[in-house]
Amino acid sequence: MAYLIKIFKVNGEATFAFPIIALIFAVRFEKSIMANHKSAEKRIRANETKRVRNRYQAKTTRTQIKKLNATTKKDEAQALLKEVSSMIDKLAKKNIIHWKKAANQKSQLTKRVNALA
Repeated sequence: MAYLIKIFKVNGEATFAFPIIALIFAVRFEKSIMANHKSAEKRIRANETKRVRNRYQAKTTRTQIKKLNATTKKDEAQALLKEVSSMIDKLAKKNIIHWKKAANQKSQLTKRVNALA
């Protein structure tokens, strides 16, 4: 699955909107890049693309964690826990979050779900 990032120009500066799921992953930069080599310019573009995608995935996971914490029904919470645990593992695998933080979050969420009546 790829993402399309919409870039809006505000006061001459490029600003990013949240990534939108799309068929093609495309990023267009409006800012001038201060690099001396073509490969350095490409690396800057690739790093920005990855940064925006990582922020989107991390934010989506945090939203799901909040949704899980707000759930009061055990059946719903268990189903959501499986999904959230998978999302946390993916973030840890890509080093977006530390693996120990991922383990702590999953442990804490599992305790909370098990405590539901």
